[in-house]
Parts: sequence; structure tokens; C-alpha cells
Amino acid sequence: MRTLSPLPTQIISIIALGMLSTAHAADTTLNLAPTAINSTADSQDGVTQGYQGKPSAAATKLNLTAQETPQGVTTITREQMDDFKLNSIRDVMTSTPGVNVQKIETDRTYFTARGFDITNFQTDGTGMPLTNGLLVGDIDMAPYESVDIIHGANGLMSGAGNPSATVNFVRKRPTYDPQAKVEVTGGSWDKRRVDIDVSGPLTDSGNIRGRVVYANDNSNSYLDHYSREKNIFSGTLAFDLSDSDVLTVGYEDQKSNANGASWGSLPLVDGNGQAVHYSSTHSNIGQPWVYWDVHTTKAFAEWEHSFANDWKSKLTITGAEHREDTQMFYILGSTTSSTGYSGLSSKYNDKNHELDGDLSFSGPFSLGGREHQLTFGANYARQHNQERSLYDSSMYYSDVSLDSALHGAVPKPTYDIANAADTSDFVDRQKSLYAGARFSLMDDLHLITGARMLSADSDGENYGTGRNVRIHGKVTPYAGLVYDLTPEYALYTSYTEVYSPQYNLDPTGKVLAPLEGKSYEAGIKGSLLDKKLDVSAAVFHTKQDNVATYAGYDASKGGYVYDGLSYKSSGIELQASGEVYPGLDVNGGYTYVYITDADDNRARKFIPRHAFTSDVTYRLPMAPKVKVGGSLSWQSAVSNDDSPNAKQEAYALVGLMTRYDIDSHWSTQLNVNNLTNQKYLMSTRYNQSNFGDPRNLTASVSWKY
Repeated sequence: MRTLSPLPTQIISIIALGMLSTAHAADTTLNLAPTAINSTADSQDGVTQGYQGKPSAAATKLNLTAQETPQGVTTITREQMDDFKLNSIRDVMTSTPGVNVQKIETDRTYFTARGFDITNFQTDGTGMPLTNGLLVGDIDMAPYESVDIIHGANGLMSGAGNPSATVNFVRKRPTYDPQAKVEVTGGSWDKRRVDIDVSGPLTDSGNIRGRVVYANDNSNSYLDHYSREKNIFSGTLAFDLSDSDVLTVGYEDQKSNANGASWGSLPLVDGNGQAVHYSSTHSNIGQPWVYWDVHTTKAFAEWEHSFANDWKSKLTITGAEHREDTQMFYILGSTTSSTGYSGLSSKYNDKNHELDGDLSFSGPFSLGGREHQLTFGANYARQHNQERSLYDSSMYYSDVSLDSALHGAVPKPTYDIANAADTSDFVDRQKSLYAGARFSLMDDLHLITGARMLSADSDGENYGTGRNVRIHGKVTPYAGLVYDLTPEYALYTSYTEVYSPQYNLDPTGKVLAPLEGKSYEAGIKGSLLDKKLDVSAAVFHTKQDNVATYAGYDASKGGYVYDGLSYKSSGIELQASGEVYPGLDVNGGYTYVYITDADDNRARKFIPRHAFTSDVTYRLPMAPKVKVGGSLSWQSAVSNDDSPNAKQEAYALVGLMTRYDIDSHWSTQLNVNNLTNQKYLMSTRYNQSNFGDPRNLTASVSWKY
């Protein structure tokens, strides 16, 4: 695996000193608007102090508050991320009520909500669905201010229809006042992390501002043979071109290099479907010669114009490149193998280029003596993916000893199979027009409605099979009602038709038909305690057809293949976020979800029926420099749909944190995760799983200006 070279500290120091010195010079003559270290300069995204956050305008398109949105909304703020060291998107989603995180492998993750996969991950409101519907590598949270999770289908608000959720990353933006933060963290398994965040004006007038974020995360693991290093850099510049125009440009680079990674993971059942038991949570099938390197870069430009009548336009263009370089080993139970297990090795390369463009207009208008809100726009996205897989003839579904795999004794392969069918080269395109409005029918009754028209097409080949998707002019409607019972409480209901192109292959090698269905939601939301605490309760029901459901592994088809099946999902979501009592912050909730197939039998049992998660912190009134907190997550039992012996009983995880603010600049913090040292499997979805993290701790020291 290549060794990452951290960004030279001299460069960071020069940038930091330049920003701070410029700001000191300006401080005597300017009255710059105060902004917290992690708040965004753009007023559209609000301030994320505490655990109560306003959803980004980019997430809902209509600049709605959580209470005005006729769907469940969760915002994970920067303060919550800092308190519980939620440094990756996997950590953030684990702390999100209603979301289930399935770490199938060390460096590949599925996310589900309301019974279905979350594939729409966007940044400031734009982005195509994840390739193959899963996250490869990691997304570090250092460049981001907050994360919005819009629960349920999103036919209007955030792109192509999806019945689970949309995850929207909100970038850190340059600030008008100078500020800086440096944090050093160390912990279990030789964990070492450095975070640097510097922001401020670059001119005396503040019309040009910049922000630089850098992080390096390097650690071994409780898993045998596994280690990973991440390097993260982002730079953003904001230009006030006029009183009405702001241009923001930025660049982001994230590298994740892993040794001893697992492709697949521990087999939970043998070839006869009998459970395999492991005595150690450190067990890992990743071999010493295995590596999984992922490199993602993004560049964006955003131009926002404010019109005289409170209307705004925004043009955003984003380019991204995702590269993977891997050498992997896979093992599975077999009834024909003399050892009971077969192994497969692969050397895999992937290159993905993405281009996204979005132009939108939004603002108020008058009708019938009332003021309403309107947004409309157009979106274009293009993704070009190129892959190549090489195999070793001596280890192509050949007999392998599980004991040898666990001890890292499988010999390094020689790759001598390079078939034309083991490559992919295809392009996916999506174009859409959308319009939505919030009508104030009465002082206390509001209608949110609109539609999106989608066209999608693909060309090229995916492992020897034509990738043929042709969809033109498909319209998905959206409608929601919000009724204000009192100034504190509101009832809501919403309906949308769900439609989303799919690119997974079925067992015959053809692309699955688009996902289609209908989704309903109703609930009550409250803004309590002088609007410092948001609470909500919702019921939902979704019927989906052509849901991609795992049907096995076929190397001739490029790997996993899927059936398109029908499912129904119904459930309840309860959430609370904000300040319950002076100094007492909470973000948590409970979810019940019940999923059935076309024959009304319970299905997708790898998703827990019951789940609870909560993060709580308290600033001690008798010692205001001290903050203490805890996290609790619990889920009911899960199992594999086809192999009942691949199961995990209900379990709970407990975490603790404490921070001491030495003075206005210095602070120190201690976090303990899995306090009870619970042993648990991370997923039963594919009859394979690693064990979750045992008890571990991190200690950090930070300085801020």
C-alpha cells in the first residue's frame, strides 16, 4: 500500500498566520459580523450551535425549518460530532435515529432507513446516487459543518425517488471573522489524529474569505492484520462580487489507504448452513498482502445572486473523481470443497468521474392576498465508471482453509486471469426539471407540493453485459400538508410516488427495472422550550416494486447480482433534538419498522425491527468548564433471510465523554466507546460479518482562536 504524505505543516502554518495577521490588521477598522468557529457564513444554512440544527436550504430546496417540512428530518451538528468524535460518515449515521449502518466489510458499508438502502448522498444539495448503492472507503467529516438526513421518499426535494432517506453534507464555509482550531487525538490501537481548521478574511474589507481544513487519521485496529491511514484536505474561497453576488469555489481531497482489509468478512455459516463460531473479536480474513486504497477528489463552484424582491438564484457545478486500487481476498462456505471453504483473490481497479450541475430559483410570491414560496430549477449529472478485475487461477474459488485465512497464512496470489469480460466501462446520465411551492392556504395551514420530471440513460458495458437504461420524462409528484395546531405543535402528512433508475444486474446479467412505488407519512412535530427543543412522532408506509435484493455472487456478471422484488415497509419514528434543560443537550430517537414481501411474510430480517439511539451531554452548572455526556444505542435481534443460523441477538452499546475547558483557548476531552465491551456482529445481511469494536478510548487536546 502506498504511504500517504501529509500536507507539510509549514504550508498550514503560513496559511494560518496569513489569515490571522490579516484579520488582526482589519480588526481595528472593521466591525465584522461575529461567527462561531464552525458556523457557515452563508445565512441559508443557519448556525449549528448545540444539537438543534436547521436543515440546509439545499436539502429541502424550499428553505424550510424542520417543523415546516412534512417529513422526518434529523440534523447532526458540528457540536455533536465534536462531542462524540463522529469523525466519519459511518459514525454520524450510527448516531442518527432511524438509520441502520451495516459495515459489511472493513471498507465497504451499506446504510438503510425505513427498511431500504440509502443511496442518495449529496453535498449542498447535489450529487448522484452512490455507485452500486454503497459507500466504499470512508467519508471523513473534517470538511463538513453538519449533516442533514431527510427521512423517507424524496421524489421532489432531493433528486430521484428513494424510499429510505437522503443524506446531505453541508460544507464548512469561510467566515467573516478570523478563527482557527487545532486538535490532536490519540487512542486505542495506536490511533493518532490531527485536525486543523483555519478560516477568515483575506482582504481588509472581508470581501474575499478563505477556509482551510486538514486532517490526518492513522491507526491500527482491533482486527488482526488491519490498519488504515486517512488524509483529508479541503480549501474554500468566497468572493463578494457585489452586494448581490457571492461566488464560492472549493476543492476537497480525501485519501483512505487500508492494509489487511476484508473483502467480504467472516463467514457466519458453513456450506451446510450451520453457524460458525469465533472465539475472538479480533478475527479477520484480511491477509497481510491485502490492501484497499481509495482516493476521492472534488472541486466545486457556486454562484448565488440575490434579487431585489427577495428572490435568489443559485448555480452550482461540481466535479468529482473516485479511484480505487485493491488487492483482495474473499472466502465463503462450500459443500464441494475438501476444506469446507472456497477462496477467491482479486486485483481490482476502479475509476469514476462525476459531473453535477444544478440551477435553481427561489423566493416569495403573492396570491390571494397571502405570501407563498416557490422554487424551480434544473439538474444535470453524468457519471463515467471504468473498472478492471484480475484473478489468480490457483485461487479462483479454490479450496482454502478457514484457519489459514484467520492466521494470515494464505499465500500471495499471482494474477494471471485478465478476461475482457472482467472489465466495465459505462456512462450514466440523469437530467431533471423540478418545481415546488409552499402555499399558505390559511395562517395555520400550509400546502407543500410539486413535481420532478426525470430522464436517465446509460451506455457501455458492465462486465460483458450491456448497461442499457433509457427513461424519459418520468414525473414523480409530491404533496404535503402542515397544520399548525398551536405556536408549538404542528400536524403533517405527505405523499409521494417513488421512482428511481437502478443499475444493479439481475441473475441474467440485465440491469434491474427502475424502482417504483408509493410512500405515505403522517405525524406531529413540536418546537418546545422557547423553540430550543424539537420533537416529532411519525408513522410511515411504503410499498416498493423492483427493490434490488441480493441473489448471490456471480464472477461472470462482475460480482453481486440481485432480484427485483416487492416489499412493504411500515413503522414509527420518534425523535427529539435540542436543549431539554439549560446546559442539557440531546439528540436521539426510537424506530419501529416492519417489512413484508409480496406474500406478506416478514422480510429483510437483517434490519432490526426495533432500534434506539441517543447522544446526551450536560454542562455542569457547579463547574461550567466541565461537560459530561453519554451515548446509548440498542437494537433488537437480526438474522439473515435465507440462513437463520446467521443471527445476532439484541444488544446495547454505551459510550461516555467528558471535556474540560482549561481556558478560552485550550480544552481537553476523553471519550470511551462500548463501555461494557459488548461482543456483537456488525451485520447479518450477506451471511458474513466482522465483530464490532471492543471497548476503546480516545483522548484529545484542542486549541482554538
